Amino acid sequence: MPEVSAHTGEFGGLVAAVTGGASGIGLAAARALAARGAEVAVLDLKPDDVPAPLTGLRCDVTDATSVRGAFTALRERYGHLDVLVNNAGIGAQGTVADNDEDEWHHVLDVNVVGIARVTAAALPLLRASRHAAVVNTCSIAATAGLPQRALYSASKGAVLALTRAMAADHLREGIRVNCVNPGTVDTPWVGRLLDAAPDPEAERAALSARQPTGRLVTAEEVAGAIAYLASPASGATTGTALAVDGGMDALRLRPAR
Repeated sequence: MPEVSAHTGEFGGLVAAVTGGASGIGLAAARALAARGAEVAVLDLKPDDVPAPLTGLRCDVTDATSVRGAFTALRERYGHLDVLVNNAGIGAQGTVADNDEDEWHHVLDVNVVGIARVTAAALPLLRASRHAAVVNTCSIAATAGLPQRALYSASKGAVLALTRAMAADHLREGIRVNCVNPGTVDTPWVGRLLDAAPDPEAERAALSARQPTGRLVTAEEVAGAIAYLASPASGATTGTALAVDGGMDALRLRPAR
């Protein structure tokens, strides 16, 4: 993607940080923000995988020292922060009987406490911004019961509730907080799940069919929603969950003939 001046476009002069931005939805979001004029720092466990013109900074969202260090580096490089995209997350499969307690603690630490850790570290910079927006990556799993996703769904339900609580807490500080709720997105993680299935083609067809559009969501479609919620154009939008799920949560279509 060609480099875009940070002082042109919708996000001209703004700085954004995206966690888990080295691949999938995070990378698509980072690219979308950069294309709209933002300077973008990607906070990831693998900063060397981050392509130019994005800046990679190492960050482990489960480690408070690592998180603080990433924001110190960001402040030294850019001087300010306007947009935070809390995208880092991991998946889990199974019923409540299939994940041990260590796995429960780990997934919740990454997907929920990680958002709290990162946002707390970013708050001093966001409070100083003339345009402060936080966007959390949530999931259709927060609003619909999906089979074999007990732990993952619990974590994303918490992200939805946390988003609304954060929006209430920080509204009067000039910080908007929203989340996106993607359906099944064609990402490397979903690709690995499909590869591990007994019949990958049949599994892909099943995942596609459960969304009314009949296909998987693209990472770029989710990134477009993230960019909208982070944009000055959505200045009256806070505490909102924007579904990008092919109609999976809201629509009840009759079976196709």
